[in-house]
Amino acid sequence: MLPPLSEDEQRHCDALAGLIRAAVQAAGGWLSFERFMDMALYAPGLGYYSAGARKLGPGGDFVTAPQMSALFSRCLARSCAGILRAAGGQVLELGAGTGRMAADLLRELELLGVLPERYAILEVSAELAQRQRQLLGALPPRLAGRVEWLDRLPQTFAGIVLANEVADALPCRRFLSAGGAVRELGVSLGTGGEFLERDAPADAALTAAYAQLVAELGTALPEGYRSELSLRVGPWVASLADCLGRGALLLFDYGLTQRHYYHPQRTHGTLRCHFRQRAHDDPYVNVGVQDITAWVDFTRVAHAAVAAGLELAGFATQAAFLLATGIEERVAEADGEVERARLSGEARRLIMPEEMGEAFKVMALTRGLDAPPEGFALQDLRDRL
Repeated sequence: MLPPLSEDEQRHCDALAGLIRAAVQAAGGWLSFERFMDMALYAPGLGYYSAGARKLGPGGDFVTAPQMSALFSRCLARSCAGILRAAGGQVLELGAGTGRMAADLLRELELLGVLPERYAILEVSAELAQRQRQLLGALPPRLAGRVEWLDRLPQTFAGIVLANEVADALPCRRFLSAGGAVRELGVSLGTGGEFLERDAPADAALTAAYAQLVAELGTALPEGYRSELSLRVGPWVASLADCLGRGALLLFDYGLTQRHYYHPQRTHGTLRCHFRQRAHDDPYVNVGVQDITAWVDFTRVAHAAVAAGLELAGFATQAAFLLATGIEERVAEADGEVERARLSGEARRLIMPEEMGEAFKVMALTRGLDAPPEGFALQDLRDRL
């Protein structure tokens, strides 16, 4: 059972729910799930990521790897240092959370002697941007002075683009396999104004994407199969490729290859919601105050990247990436048994299969680099895509 909403949360939820109900009615009584998710997460002033709710950390809804341990960013810095030595330029972080990864990366890159010219952050959440400014403003001036916030992607960019748990928050289509064809899942209203899931005929875009998916899988999906298709992944990757000159895009997210994502036994997809450190699967409650995500189809990401002129330079589990970039060495360097034990516990959460190690993947997409970024020497899963 989910914890009850506070009075402020309930008012916020009611306001956004009212806005979505109006959109459902304006659309003739049915709204695609993609549009519902877009409004729930990004409606100006009310959506989960565009409003002021505390999202990250122990007092928020979920914890990311950089918040869990500085070991994540210290290892990532080794990979970034090699890219910056080869390509120069800047770091651009998409959705920088609390700013913890940016702070830890800048400190470690300074120790490695490879600071970026600038560390740019593109953030859609005003609340998170404020927290970032507070945290990063406390860095030494030589580091804090390199940080800037953007309101859109730069036209041209050389260096590194970092996207940690960003692709999973792209609004996605949901579908139902019925009668050998595809129907789209969306939202209608009950007699009391509650949100109800309903299916409707799929439009041309979803129908074409579903047909391509079935062709690539080589088999039809079972009757009643429900899952997601993120049609926004391709344009998103293309927009990043358009601005990236020489350098690399590093993606960190929980996800699967296409054949595992659409395994016949995965009959209800991967959609998950997060509220106060609890995960559940009902996106129609707590709208505006809970996160809504879907796992990433990394095969779709790879196809989009290649189509946009990027090279698929690496794909591995988070565990393999961190081991290849020296997480065990960072733990061994700890000063004293107590500190070493603390870091050992953090490292286990980052790399153990039952924690984040296997579910989270790392993908490197590059342009103009002679060698792949560091971090993929121990594992190469590209042939599984």
